[in-house]
Amino acid sequence: MSSPTDLTARARIREAALTLFAAKGIDGATIRDIAQEAGVSSGLLRHHFGSKEGLRDACDDYVMAELARVRAPYLAGNQTLGAQAMSNALNSVPLRLQNYVVRSTMDGTPAGAQMFERNVDEAETWLARSDIETDDPRAYCAVLVSLQMGMFLMRDRISATIGADTHEQVGQARMLRAAVDIFAQPLLPPDMAADARAALDRLITAQE
Repeated sequence: MSSPTDLTARARIREAALTLFAAKGIDGATIRDIAQEAGVSSGLLRHHFGSKEGLRDACDDYVMAELARVRAPYLAGNQTLGAQAMSNALNSVPLRLQNYVVRSTMDGTPAGAQMFERNVDEAETWLARSDIETDDPRAYCAVLVSLQMGMFLMRDRISATIGADTHEQVGQARMLRAAVDIFAQPLLPPDMAADARAALDRLITAQE
């Protein structure tokens, strides 16, 4: 990523907003705070984005575009990218993007809800091209996205528990490595999973 001095004023404002919206939420971060963080005047911020809501919309579009760019090879069904390509993909998604997505979703704003839906839609695209079998793709993807976001929501507690700051690269890598181990192997024996599915299916059928 470019240093702050390399960025245009518009980009510096966006970067500052991503950081402060993630830390304080859309209501908690003021135009003055963002302008000060970006090293510009409040008037210049309004010139570029019109309002705080306009800036928030620009941040939403930027974050979703960046995440889509990183996910594109996987959504295209490329299952053989290799360890180095995977490492590059992880490193190219700065922590501020995940923090922003999680905060936007947890704040319950319309924009946050839309971002969550877009993430679920992308997960469904990936699922359709995978070998994973499920009778309820929408629910599967909604829960999968929630599990992924929950990891970032609880990162402070994870940091304290594992003794490594998951806001930093090494701590984040440990957290993601653990997530890979979890997703890479079944947690339930096949017979137990079958029994659980059958019991839950009966509950669903009884309510229909």
